[in-house]
Amino acid sequence: MRLSDIFDIRHIKTDLESETKGGALEELVEAIAVLHPELDRREMIDAVSSRENLMNTAVMPGIAVPHGYCRIFNGVAGAVGISRRGIEYGADDHSPVHCIFLILLGGESRENHLYILGRLLEVFNSKAISEIEAAVNAREIYDVLRRF
Repeated sequence: MRLSDIFDIRHIKTDLESETKGGALEELVEAIAVLHPELDRREMIDAVSSRENLMNTAVMPGIAVPHGYCRIFNGVAGAVGISRRGIEYGADDHSPVHCIFLILLGGESRENHLYILGRLLEVFNSKAISEIEAAVNAREIYDVLRRF
């Protein structure tokens, strides 16, 4: 499984409008919901928010990986959001987040959680994250993710 299988090009937003963590998460959930009408938006938000309440998912300076489990979903869906201004995310280092990789898992796909996080870590520890941050459109980000 490649990251491009999870992060559909139609779920990539290079211009997040929200200035808050909650607003950004809602924007990304909405991007997924448009292509997955079987998913309940409120359940998706609740799944990601409850995970965030346990532990902040700002994993590296400028990068967050919010994720959650949806019981009525049997698959994996992800969305990428870029904020040029940065979003106050409550990170331990107090830095704003510019890249958000939201992941929703359900059913048997829950077992893929660590695999997906591992693949993302490869992106974050390579020059690919700089390419994603500098991307001007969804295609450029999607092409980077296809390499992982």
